[in-house]
Amino acid sequence: MDKADGVTSNGALQMAKRMFAAAKAGHTGSLDPLATGMLPVCFGEATKFSQFLLDADKRYRVTARLGVTTETGDADGEVVETRPVSVTEAQVLTALDRFLGEIEQVPSMYSAIKHNGTPLYKLAREGITVERAPRRVTIHEIREARLDGEDLTFEVACSKGTYVRSLVEDLGAVLGCGGHVIALRRLSAGPYPEERMITLEQLGLLKEQGGFEAIDDLLLPLSTSVADWPRVNLGDNAAYYLRQGQPVMASDRPAEGWVSLYQASTEQFLGVGEVLEDGRIAPRRLVSE
Repeated sequence: MDKADGVTSNGALQMAKRMFAAAKAGHTGSLDPLATGMLPVCFGEATKFSQFLLDADKRYRVTARLGVTTETGDADGEVVETRPVSVTEAQVLTALDRFLGEIEQVPSMYSAIKHNGTPLYKLAREGITVERAPRRVTIHEIREARLDGEDLTFEVACSKGTYVRSLVEDLGAVLGCGGHVIALRRLSAGPYPEERMITLEQLGLLKEQGGFEAIDDLLLPLSTSVADWPRVNLGDNAAYYLRQGQPVMASDRPAEGWVSLYQASTEQFLGVGEVLEDGRIAPRRLVSE
C-alpha cells in the first residue's frame, strides 16, 4: 500500500481491512503520519509472516531542513532552535559518508519504543525524558544527495530499526546547524519495490469498478514476504514430517540461517524454517493446511 500523508499507519490498515472485508489484518512497520509510501499490509494467514518484513531492509527518500531543530525531529514538532546554515553541498556529502556502515543511534523520545511498557512518545508528550540505550543499525547506501538552499534531499537504504529522524538530527549535529525531516517517503520494504504500491483511493476505485474480484487480483502470495530468502525444496516425506513440527533433512539447504520451504512435487509454499547445527531444518512458522 502507498500510505498518504497525514494518515496513521493503523488508520490506513483499518481502511484496507474494511475494503477487503478481512477478518484479520496487520501491517509490517509503522510510518509516521507525515511519511508516505510503502506500507505492506497482510491479511489472514499472511499475518503470521509480517514479522519477517518488520526485520527487512528499507529504502527511503528524505527531505531535511537544515538550520532548524524541532522537538520531534520532524515538521510536526515545535521548533526548539534555529541556526544559520553555512555549509556547501560537498561538506554535506562528506558528512553523510560518516554514517555509512554500522552506526549507533539513540532513539528519539518521540519513537514508539516502549519504556516499562509505555511508548516513549507518550512519555515525551507528558514532558518526561528517559535515558535510551543506543542501538546498532546499518546504513547500506546513501545516494542522490542534493542541497538546495537549506533543504537537503537524499535516498537511504538501511537496516531494520533505523530512525531516519535520528539520522537527520545526527547529521545536523555534525554540520553544526541542526536539522529535521520535512518530508519522508518509504520506497521499498524487503522484497517489495516502489512499483507495487497502490493508494487507498486507487484501491477504492478498483473495487467500485470490479468488486472484490478486482482488488483480490492485487493480493500477492504468502511466499513473497520471504522471496529474498534461500529456498529449500523438500520431498513429500520430509514435507509431511515438517508439518508435524519435526526437523527434517534436505540436500539443497544452506549451512546456516533461515530459509523458505517448499514441497518440491507441488511447488507449495510450506513456511519458513531455520537450519540447525546438525544440518536439519526446524520449522519456525508454517502455513496452515
